Amino acid sequence: MAKLKVWFDKEGDFLEIRSSDAKGTFREISDDVFERVDSRGNITGFAIFNVAKKALKNIPIELPCELRMEPVEAA
Repeated sequence: MAKLKVWFDKEGDFLEIRSSDAKGTFREISDDVFERVDSRGNITGFAIFNVAKKALKNIPIELPCELRMEPVEAA
């Protein structure tokens, strides 16, 4: 299972979540919400602009994905 990488740029009010470092492109799926897609068309992440503004206004952000979490053993 791929590890998720999360970046938040407070100044830019931008959040990115990705499961791969593979090159990809973004396509908009709703207002200020983008999915990151690799060359094969697989979704490898999401980017959200104005995320803090949306959270402060309590605007729900829906992503088209299923998340499964499993415990990870320490190395």
